[in-house]
Amino acid sequence: MSSNLVKGTAILTIGLFLSKALGLLYVIPFYAIVGEENIGLYQYAYIPYNIALSIAISGAPLAISKFVAKYNALGDYETGRKMLRSGMLVMGLTGVLSFLTLYFLAEPIAHLVRKSDEQIFTIEEITGVIRWVSYALLAVPMMSIVRGFLQGYQKMEPTAVSQLVEQIVRIVVVLVGGYIVVNFMHESPRIAVNFAVFAAFIGALAGLVVLYKYWKSYQPEFDHLLAKSPPAENVSIKDMYSEVFAYILPFVLVGIINPLYQFVDMITFNQAMASIGLAKVSDIYLSMLNFLTHKIVMIPVMVATGFSMALIPVITSYYTKRDQNGITRSLDQTFQILFFLTLPIVIGLMTLSNEFYQFLYQKNEIGAEVLASYAPVAILFGMYTVTAAILQGINRHKWIVFTSLVGLLFKLVLNIPLIKLFETNGAIAATAIGYAIAVGLNLFVIHKTLHYRSKMVVRRILLIGLLNAVMFVAVLFTLKGLTAISPVGGKVHAFMYIAICAAIGGAVYGLLSLKLGLAQKLFGERLTKYTDKLGLGR
Repeated sequence: MSSNLVKGTAILTIGLFLSKALGLLYVIPFYAIVGEENIGLYQYAYIPYNIALSIAISGAPLAISKFVAKYNALGDYETGRKMLRSGMLVMGLTGVLSFLTLYFLAEPIAHLVRKSDEQIFTIEEITGVIRWVSYALLAVPMMSIVRGFLQGYQKMEPTAVSQLVEQIVRIVVVLVGGYIVVNFMHESPRIAVNFAVFAAFIGALAGLVVLYKYWKSYQPEFDHLLAKSPPAENVSIKDMYSEVFAYILPFVLVGIINPLYQFVDMITFNQAMASIGLAKVSDIYLSMLNFLTHKIVMIPVMVATGFSMALIPVITSYYTKRDQNGITRSLDQTFQILFFLTLPIVIGLMTLSNEFYQFLYQKNEIGAEVLASYAPVAILFGMYTVTAAILQGINRHKWIVFTSLVGLLFKLVLNIPLIKLFETNGAIAATAIGYAIAVGLNLFVIHKTLHYRSKMVVRRILLIGLLNAVMFVAVLFTLKGLTAISPVGGKVHAFMYIAICAAIGGAVYGLLSLKLGLAQKLFGERLTKYTDKLGLGR
């Protein structure tokens, strides 16, 4: 169990990390091509797109992986294959329907966003960019069904690689196309933004090609398992989809919840800012919150996302076999590694917020403050993703719906009042409150259902917090010393300071965790062999 979970998580997390890193790094040249003012148009397209995408996919990758893992554990490989065949048709239809829906809702959404004539973008510009991104919905749902099927067999590599290739192709099209539009065709940067969002469709086609190649390579293995399996259970198409749709709403909510929080900001932020006389800057501040800093903040969350994708089939398998010990060991390992990897990244982003913002975009005190305030919310994002995955694995779907909607309701109610009081920080506070409530309720349900309580995990998390406090002091003093010698003067300078501080912080955190034996306990015997040779074992 332990090695399978760590291996699956590692593959997905590495793929997600590379994909997220590329998704962040490409913003640097794209920001330079279109400028700070115009990049806000980009986020107006992607938030509705992400919501429509989540609905179109209907939680398919995780729902299908759960379904396939369950029947594979029972030795019934035919039922999973039947789901794949019919699912391809269903996902194709939902892709077309979601494309048409977003395309024709683009103008009403634009009217929700534009609340003042003082804002930068027109109704027509916002409508256009949403319509251009909607074409990707024709291809992406097809990928989701294949990824889910392969994850049900605990084949995590195809998901990671296809996501990476999809991202690379999209980024190349975004940057090359945007550069040509602005510098050779001499069109407006806002035209380049339209072309950039259409690149999501081209990237999705590339991802489909990768998944097809993986399917061909795995097909002999799958056919062998199918031939050796006992007679399939008599599961009709109706029964099959009744079971899958019972999983779907919670999966949809987990996938869609973050875009929904962003959508709440998108339709309320400009209105609230206009009411306090800040309409002229609301588009720019919103792009800082919902696009520029959000991309950075979501990097630590990749750890939780990787865990959730690998954890659900494992938890489902143990829950089906009624293996309580297996479930408990998985949860212990998950919570510890999540905090061990996520917390230092969050502290680094907070401490080096000025340097990160200047390196990635440009020197901007407001943007850096937004990043420093937003970074800690990443821990709540990660905890929500993991706790929701646990509830999915033990079939507590109704609770996921309830806790998610309660958290979102608090966000919706508090957002405008808090924005009026604290501007951008008010929107961040409303998000943190909503997620904290959802995570707290999820943990309560897990405790009551599984009788899960681990003093050891609490002690380990406290130790991780202490190690991070020591790391923070080391990084802070390093940064103070560097800036005292020479204040940050440009992107290269900012990058050098980030690299130096990250190296020192990583060395302090890594050596302390190895010396105390924490890293060895979390990552297993292979790490212990190396640390014993270096004299770092306990």
